[in-house]
Amino acid sequence: MLFGDPLPELDTSTGYRGPIACRVAGITYRQLDYWARTGLVEPTVRGARGSGSQRLYSFRDILLLKVVKRLLDTGVSLHQIRIAVEALHERGVEDLTAITLMSDGASVYECTSADEVIDLVQGGQGVFGIAVGRVWHEVEGTLARFPTDSASPAPVVEDELAKRRAVRRGAV
Repeated sequence: MLFGDPLPELDTSTGYRGPIACRVAGITYRQLDYWARTGLVEPTVRGARGSGSQRLYSFRDILLLKVVKRLLDTGVSLHQIRIAVEALHERGVEDLTAITLMSDGASVYECTSADEVIDLVQGGQGVFGIAVGRVWHEVEGTLARFPTDSASPAPVVEDELAKRRAVRRGAV
């Protein structure tokens, strides 16, 4: 499957924690953290808000993480990957499923039809391709085994110690 295949609507109010995103995308937590801090792939459900907060990655974020990982595995430079990710960010989720990323190891090319893939390969430029729709199905199948988290903030637990600290800080 290179192109087409309509895919289901995504729930944007839930996400997946960093360790799950790492496991599904096949990356380390250090890579995930670096990519989030440098803006390569940032969590869109909930970003980090200081020490102890949990980032939540959407399905689309994890899809992009997996595509980035595949591009890195094939030797594409991080600079070229950033350019490709910026182009993917400009598209909606529906558009992602119809994209095949082709590369010669140095540059990344976006193909939206079989004719474009053929033209690129005949021109001697494409060495490998990543069908984003195929990666979508892989991520979808893997994520089905993991729990999601709500984007809403965690409920505040009021205990005696928390109340005393709030009084000391002058928050009450």
